[in-house]
Amino acid sequence: MEIHLSVVEIMIRLFLSMVMGGVIGIEREYRNRPAGIRTHILVCMGATIIALVQTEIASASLRYAIANPELAGVVRSDEARLIAQVVSGVGFLGAGTIIVTNRSITGLTTAASIWAGAGLGLAIGMGYYDIAIASFIGIMLALTVVKKIIRVKAVRKLEIRFIHREETKEFISDYFESKQIEVENVDFNVDFRNDYRIYTNIYTIDLPRGLSYTEVIEDLSLYKNITKLRLINV
Repeated sequence: MEIHLSVVEIMIRLFLSMVMGGVIGIEREYRNRPAGIRTHILVCMGATIIALVQTEIASASLRYAIANPELAGVVRSDEARLIAQVVSGVGFLGAGTIIVTNRSITGLTTAASIWAGAGLGLAIGMGYYDIAIASFIGIMLALTVVKKIIRVKAVRKLEIRFIHREETKEFISDYFESKQIEVENVDFNVDFRNDYRIYTNIYTIDLPRGLSYTEVIEDLSLYKNITKLRLINV
């Protein structure tokens, strides 16, 4: 570790964190996520600043120990102290991007990208350029390429709210059978509204190749007795 960082070296590290954090933020903003380019730049640069401060504290302690050898055994500097606070503290910011609705959760990837961006900033601030560059490439691959290469068949649930139970259930069953949609599980619920009942079925379904959830929802929405359709991500 250098005894003292030059202004040029500090500027290089801050510039790198701004560029790398900005690129990650552009990808998130392009996908219309809650944390975009400015948030990721600030998180990455903020982590870099804290790492630079920690590096300077360690450098100052080392210089003091060299200037006062009789106190070398007394002077202490823990380089992980401020860094540990970044790792735990950035979790609060990431948690703010996570949106939990009735039966779905969104924003997890953005929260993870903020956390990874903070780690990237720490690596840059500490001067570990090899780690920073390799990590940046890995983060961008995870955000842009992995989903295109590796396709995981997600389990999804379809919420259908309807009236006239017998007639509508028969229609839904016939539709699933005609489209070769496999029903893995069904959850039932009924609400009593004045003189009639509203039924809500949540189907865990497995679609055949070539059929999308959008098509299923569009087809079912044409039926008069169905009052609400919603896709639930598990």
